[in-house]
Amino acid sequence: MRYPRWRLLLFVGIASVPCYWLYLGAIAALGPDPGKVLVDNLGQGALVLLLCSLAMTPLQTLTGWSGWIAFRRQLGLWSFGYAVLHLAAYLYFLLGLDFTGFTAELVDRPYIAVGAIALLGLLALAATSTRWSMRKLGKRWKKLHRIIYPVLLIVLLHMLWVVRADAGRWAAYATVAAMLLLARLPVMKKRLSMFGRSKRGRIIGSNPENNH
Repeated sequence: MRYPRWRLLLFVGIASVPCYWLYLGAIAALGPDPGKVLVDNLGQGALVLLLCSLAMTPLQTLTGWSGWIAFRRQLGLWSFGYAVLHLAAYLYFLLGLDFTGFTAELVDRPYIAVGAIALLGLLALAATSTRWSMRKLGKRWKKLHRIIYPVLLIVLLHMLWVVRADAGRWAAYATVAAMLLLARLPVMKKRLSMFGRSKRGRIIGSNPENNH
């Protein structure tokens, strides 16, 4: 396994955030409705981690460092984990574990149904993220994992419905998502690669040790 220390640091850092939020809730530091804050934070955390996982490929193209890809799967799995916690917190804090009520919510509230679809997409990605799945599916693996792009759009739609009163925050996430999707276009990938090589060439050229 490449970069074990960095992977461990990433694991500890991401795992500690929900624990910190729970601690804040326990000491009444999340406001009058801590349950809703936890639900919202976990949902946004899942989106942030999904965006981070999508950023790894452009970062590799830009910097030429293959290490970014080593963290992509871990970030994707954590995005799914946060999404599961988001659902669990919603069921516990907002519905009081009323599963019958959850079924009614799926029918009556479109944003709940959209969130459930996104979670199923993340589940499919997480379940097939192993090397065994890659070998078993072969070329179909890449085709399957392209559903991450519609899943991202569905997550953004879910968030838009949830935070309609805070359109600015949603727009910030949507802008980052648009940039990451555009970075995957062949013309943009070529430009990123050329820009990265140019920057690295300047750095090497400006190093006095390379002028001897």
